[in-house]
Amino acid sequence: MKKNLAVIGYGGQGAWHCKQALSSDVVNLVGIYDIREIRREAAKKDGIFVYDSNEALINDEKVDIVVIAIPNDDHAQWVIKALEAGKNVICEKPVEMSVAALDKMLDAADKSGKLFSVHQNRRWDVDFLAMKQIANSFDLGKIINIESRVHGSRGIPSDWRCEKAHGGGMILDWGVHLIDQLLQIFKTEEIDTVYCETTHITNKEVDDGFKLTMRFKTGERAYVEVGTYNFIALPRFYMQCEKGTALIRDWREKAQVAKLKAWNEKEVLPVQTAAGITKTMAPRDEITIDSYEIERPVSDVHDYYRNYVAAIDGKEESLIKHSEVRRVMKVMEAAFESDKTGVPVKFDETK
Repeated sequence: MKKNLAVIGYGGQGAWHCKQALSSDVVNLVGIYDIREIRREAAKKDGIFVYDSNEALINDEKVDIVVIAIPNDDHAQWVIKALEAGKNVICEKPVEMSVAALDKMLDAADKSGKLFSVHQNRRWDVDFLAMKQIANSFDLGKIINIESRVHGSRGIPSDWRCEKAHGGGMILDWGVHLIDQLLQIFKTEEIDTVYCETTHITNKEVDDGFKLTMRFKTGERAYVEVGTYNFIALPRFYMQCEKGTALIRDWREKAQVAKLKAWNEKEVLPVQTAAGITKTMAPRDEITIDSYEIERPVSDVHDYYRNYVAAIDGKEESLIKHSEVRRVMKVMEAAFESDKTGVPVKFDETK
């Protein structure tokens, strides 16, 4: 039986949730509320019922699930109010702006007995799923280094995402997704340090880009880079392993893999590069390397909602774990601290 879902906020993400719900096999959209009249009118034009207030929405007895899709600094208060009203809650990412705020939300969820989840929808990105598949297969051996990048050239959208008070900036915007993705690959490895540098090319108040390195106690390195002033983008994913390399240039392309068959060649012929020759950088051939592509995984982002509803009914375990959400929030806090101090931050997995 379908669950009734209502959405607080009818901006970009709120409208996206409504679109998903309108074509869903597990939820019905019953309505929205937005503090802006222009967005309420837009919803009415789209044929969606509009509540008189957030309170009216969360107190509607027929609503089973409340989606929170408003600026980041308002997440906690409405998540907690919805949980206290006996609703299951989906919160847009980032869940909040601090671990302390998140802990209050988790405490409210525990007391309510309702299911609280964060919308980490980019776990269903096909480029990430392809890289995760390669990593989890161990076909290339242990990971040495993995790099995840998203580059754009339009700066930050000129809305609340430009404002520090509302939780703007790229660490809290794209960073929350890319960090979460990499920590899905490094689920059991303990983080040792976090180092981050931000950029402020188009915005002085919040970061319009950043470079973040997580080093793990087992030796691996995970690197995340987001830029909004890059007119030529670097590859989406790059992974070095003990037995080869994997590359995804763009989310629309297949993963390219080069797997080492043999380290030594009988004879390496030097190649001409620029004004000299080199054996060190000479490309390998098919004698020592197997080169192939990985098919793009099949993915349906609506599986998030299917799992969420099944978890409410006790039929499945929720895919988005509270401990995972909290770990990502801790990494982002460490990133801000590292950027401020200019040094790597020691990470404590136990706190």
